[in-house]
Amino acid sequence: MVAAVRNNQSRSLRSVARQFRTSLSVVQRWVDWAADRPLETVDWSGRQAGCRHSAKRTNHQVEELVLEIRKCLREESALGEYGAEAIHREMAARGLKDIPSVRTLGRILERCGVLDGRRRRRYQAPPSGWYLPEVAAGFAEMDSFDIVEDLVIRGGQNVNVLTGISLHGGLCAAWPQAQITAKFTVEALISHWRKYGLPRYAKFDNDTVFQGAHQFTDSFGRVMRLCLSLQVTPVFAPPGRHGFQNEIESFNGRWQEKVWDRFQFAKRSDVVTQSQSYVTAYHGRHAERIAGAPPRRAFAKRWKLDLQAPLQGRVIYIRYTNEQGDATLLGRTLLASPVWSQRLVRAEVDLTQSEIRFYALRRRDPHNHPLLSTHEYHAPKKPFSG
Repeated sequence: MVAAVRNNQSRSLRSVARQFRTSLSVVQRWVDWAADRPLETVDWSGRQAGCRHSAKRTNHQVEELVLEIRKCLREESALGEYGAEAIHREMAARGLKDIPSVRTLGRILERCGVLDGRRRRRYQAPPSGWYLPEVAAGFAEMDSFDIVEDLVIRGGQNVNVLTGISLHGGLCAAWPQAQITAKFTVEALISHWRKYGLPRYAKFDNDTVFQGAHQFTDSFGRVMRLCLSLQVTPVFAPPGRHGFQNEIESFNGRWQEKVWDRFQFAKRSDVVTQSQSYVTAYHGRHAERIAGAPPRRAFAKRWKLDLQAPLQGRVIYIRYTNEQGDATLLGRTLLASPVWSQRLVRAEVDLTQSEIRFYALRRRDPHNHPLLSTHEYHAPKKPFSG
């Protein structure tokens, strides 16, 4: 390249770069590097003149002495310390002159690769829905539902939004209303599941809309009875804990950002219209993911909700135990295991088998859920009056 430039002084550096299929900066660099010297005398390695190592670098003999002292302290020191500060103290105790500073000793240890400080171990995140084996394995779908509360249109109209999204498929839904009640939630879920099919699980937080009254024991609310009637297992996330509602909380944030925050609404019906447009567009955007999700069961055409029907099926509660290993659910405190205190458990209320089973859950071992204990349990037979 340099010879081509020198042989034709009228030729541009850019044309030489095109000839050798390189950039203009590369040609400029080597022309400047060669300067006016004969080409046969130019060092084409591109190294700068001078010493390759810093002139202030610690003498090699001193580095060897530092490593020797470190080895001695590691093997023989009663205190068991052999870091930079310990080496500095030992060199001073030996009466050595021109002792490097502690920081210099640290750089020597790092340069020689003898630092053995422990780094924080990071564990792989568990799979989505890891607390339910079928969901984690991708064999079953789970819909999550939540409520976005206390939105207000200018002028005083309240807006609350019932939201939902499936874990694997990302099938979403949003129902803006003045107030979200258990009756409205049942109607919305029936409409949604008639259109898209039934999941194996439906996850909720512990709001009374979903769970029922909290002041009574053995309370099975309207939404729970709907799920059990359709053979959909309701799952309740642990109260006051983060992480178990991530998918629905994330969708809530997106809905507020893309719908509520983007537009000015004059009335509640405008919110409903814009929300429906967003949900439709969202389904189109994620059509491939929705199609690749675990299959959903068809909704029975002749099904009819009977809130007084005997309770059958399972209800799952994800809970943390207290110091004694007890877990609270259905207004009861039951012993999960005295050796599993302040830890995560999955409580399966089997209404068909009349028992409650507690399983141990660990994020670091998400595929192993050993059975901790079993309790006899009989569902209430009193008529539903919610």
